[in-house]
Amino acid sequence: MTTSDYAAYIASLPRVLAGAAMLLRDGEGRLLIVEPNYREGWALPGGTIESDLGETPRQAARRETLEEIGLDVEPGALLAVDWVPGEGRPPITAYVYDGGVLSEDRLKAIRLQEEELISWRLVARKDIPRYLLNSLGHRVLAALDALEAGTGTVELENGRPPVS
Repeated sequence: MTTSDYAAYIASLPRVLAGAAMLLRDGEGRLLIVEPNYREGWALPGGTIESDLGETPRQAARRETLEEIGLDVEPGALLAVDWVPGEGRPPITAYVYDGGVLSEDRLKAIRLQEEELISWRLVARKDIPRYLLNSLGHRVLAALDALEAGTGTVELENGRPPVS
């Protein structure tokens, strides 16, 4: 196979988008969420994995958290991997990492990326579905369940466990 044959083969393969986010909590167990200015609903700190540049999901979660809220947080355990089909775009593979518990000082140090974010807040678990819409809300609840139960990474499809 020549180099141009291989390049044509790679170009013909299906595409998948990938994103990574961080699950950050305060001392009371509330979840830190951010409000984007480019779409409806709230989100976790995170974003697109720059895979063309060799970035890994773990690196992306750390970089995006630093860019979006100004905190350099080492990702902990991988809590969830979610396959999210979409209309008008390729599917997304979403990775959610444990970002741990933020101290009051760390919360006060948050500085939003004003180009993309309007605000941030802490929400109780019961309020997650109101802020994190559709598969994202399900994904976050599944990640919190995995964290609390210590069961390891959960596999999800559109925010829910796959049906066998």
